Amino acid sequence: MDWKKEYRRWADHAKGDPFLMEDMNKLTDDKSREEAFYTELEFGTAGLRGIIGAGTNRMNRYVVRRASKGVAEMISETEGAVGAKRGVAIAYDSRNCSDVFAMEAALTLCAAGIRVYLYTTLHSVPQLSFTVRHLNCIAGIVITASHNPPEYNGYKVYWSDGGQCAPDRANKILECIRRFDYFDVETMPTELALSSGMLTMIGAEIDEEYYKCTMSLLLHPDNLRENGRLLKAVYSPLHGSGRVPVTEILKRVGVTNLSVVPEQAEPNGDFPTVKAPNPEDRNAFTLAGKLADEVGADLMFATDPDSDRLGVAVRQPDGEFRLLTGNQTGALLTYYILSSLKDMGRLPENGLVVKSFVSTTLADAICRDFGVTIKDVLTGFRFISEWIEHCAVTGEYEFLFGFEESYGALAGGFARDKDAVCASMLVCDAAAYYMREGKTLYDVLMSIFEKYGFFAEKVKSYTLSGKEGMARIAGAMQSLRDEPLTEIGGEKVLQYEDHSVMLKLDTITGEKVPTGLPRADALRYILPGGAWAVVRPSGTEPKLKVYIGSVGRTAEASGEQAEKLLSFMDVKLTGLLNG
Repeated sequence: MDWKKEYRRWADHAKGDPFLMEDMNKLTDDKSREEAFYTELEFGTAGLRGIIGAGTNRMNRYVVRRASKGVAEMISETEGAVGAKRGVAIAYDSRNCSDVFAMEAALTLCAAGIRVYLYTTLHSVPQLSFTVRHLNCIAGIVITASHNPPEYNGYKVYWSDGGQCAPDRANKILECIRRFDYFDVETMPTELALSSGMLTMIGAEIDEEYYKCTMSLLLHPDNLRENGRLLKAVYSPLHGSGRVPVTEILKRVGVTNLSVVPEQAEPNGDFPTVKAPNPEDRNAFTLAGKLADEVGADLMFATDPDSDRLGVAVRQPDGEFRLLTGNQTGALLTYYILSSLKDMGRLPENGLVVKSFVSTTLADAICRDFGVTIKDVLTGFRFISEWIEHCAVTGEYEFLFGFEESYGALAGGFARDKDAVCASMLVCDAAAYYMREGKTLYDVLMSIFEKYGFFAEKVKSYTLSGKEGMARIAGAMQSLRDEPLTEIGGEKVLQYEDHSVMLKLDTITGEKVPTGLPRADALRYILPGGAWAVVRPSGTEPKLKVYIGSVGRTAEASGEQAEKLLSFMDVKLTGLLNG
């Protein structure tokens, strides 16, 4: 793309749009202008995500309109009048411009003949996923950038099964998007969209159905009704969309002794109390920790802006809080669900747990113990949702639970994306149940480690910027493919998987077999004793991640091995990225 030519075109158009002119005036030099216009935001299975501002490589109303026109075109071409009538559900979170972008998307779809159901207030990702299925929509859209810093926003597309778009459908949407110019997309006037019935505003009636379905997943509802008031918990929505659904559902199931962090209760796209609204970050719990000590809480948890990720911290015997990793929360809930179902005589013979292939193998050990099948999928909850749909259609398995290390979990399958509202409820359900036995969630986690082994996981991210950053990450991945690692931290690589060609190599026998997973830009290394490593770029931003897993007889042994493996990979990747 000729960024200078495109910049001039946008500057000319801005003369008639004061909002665009304001953003264009912020591009004060060639470097900032090139970053904004050298490429277009990539549309993939996670939709669009970028910094808010003017430009083809930024999130703004013109990018949103063009994307929405592409979605409308794809629906018309593949689903015809039936798809247009089924319509598209739209939700948005607390980020800056989310409500504006949601309305732009709605009015663009209406102008293209697609019915729209738009939430009147901010709502979470899982609620949108549920709504798509509940209203039998052909698709759904959420305006969010998840847990990214305040300057970001994004555009996620869901399909009729409630899961994010599969690669083939995302590619079709991208093909349709490219047919249209940013400034030639029509929108329908709001009053006409409402009066014609093309735009329907939705809210409480759908919320009620979501709450009812989610509450049906409780494993010990009677205990919560009787003893939920004894559980002291602190919750922070981190200025996002979780406050209403999380507090409402917990109140309904009996968790009445819940304290919400007041400084982080209200929606605010600037996220003024945190560096980034990410429940994976211990710093996000600073205010929650102070409140927890004041009220004597046993448990605290936080959700990100679109309320699909849940971070949990549990009180330790020494009185301090321990922030659980996504892996630990996932393993804890896996054990709670399977053990409870077994005790009640309700554990199905064809039960299924699904996790991402960068998540803890502790879950594998737990599932083996309970005779439950576990499946690994690529990173991205969409792949877990595909298994939920497979279960619903074929009956081959009964889906019980799915999770990924990045703080996402889901039970039941009423929604088809990670659901921090549901996960919050299940964590409280588990905490109240074990409290009856005189145990905390920390006690239960330690007993799981004692039974199955001490599993340790590490993850490190390398965040670069812009065009140069993307190129350096691509170069690092290519170098790892050109010269595959034969050992990591002194441990021999037993199996090497290159998911870009969907093959895995047994380094002992030389045998190559298919991975059984879709194509992805990821490398996986299997090491002795159950240790492993994965390297993969982010699909939405210039970021490279390395994941490490290990297991030992003690926490110290597994922790030391994980640190050793991570240290080796850190040196290797830093060298490749800076080389």
